[in-house]
Amino acid sequence: MINAVCDKLISRHPHIYADVKVDNEDDVKRNWEKLKLKEGKKSILAGVPKSLPAMVKAMRLQEKAKQVGFEWENKEQVWEKVKEEEAELQEAIKSTNIDKIEDELGDYFFSIINFARFLQVDAENALERTNKKFMNRFNKMEAEALNKGKSLDEMTLEEMDKLWEEAKKQNI
Repeated sequence: MINAVCDKLISRHPHIYADVKVDNEDDVKRNWEKLKLKEGKKSILAGVPKSLPAMVKAMRLQEKAKQVGFEWENKEQVWEKVKEEEAELQEAIKSTNIDKIEDELGDYFFSIINFARFLQVDAENALERTNKKFMNRFNKMEAEALNKGKSLDEMTLEEMDKLWEEAKKQNI
């Protein structure tokens, strides 16, 4: 068993144990994916766990596809794709077909996540930062409403929006 593990390590790292030349991390990843396909994997995407959260899975799928050259050349092309997907989502919304809307919204999310990847921003972290910011601002709104002797459900949207903007100004 130990020999099998050693053999696998050696075969999957020809840039270390053989004469394969690589220029960067992307070359290493490309070689890795090619070797796994030679070992019997049916798809380059097969290694992406089905159990991953959707956003993380999207990033992993895009990274895997990149390893075989299925990749945009620059972020401007990716942004054009985002705008294309947004237009398709708007058309789906007009149709009121919920399945079509969900399909196009998923495409839109996928393209936004791809854009984040191109910016070298972790989409999951970016969304979590926004979640925390929203929670902090909302909590501040609730506290301010209580200071005024009200609860949020007794306030108008305009009153709540004013509290929101005050929290936002405080960088909460």
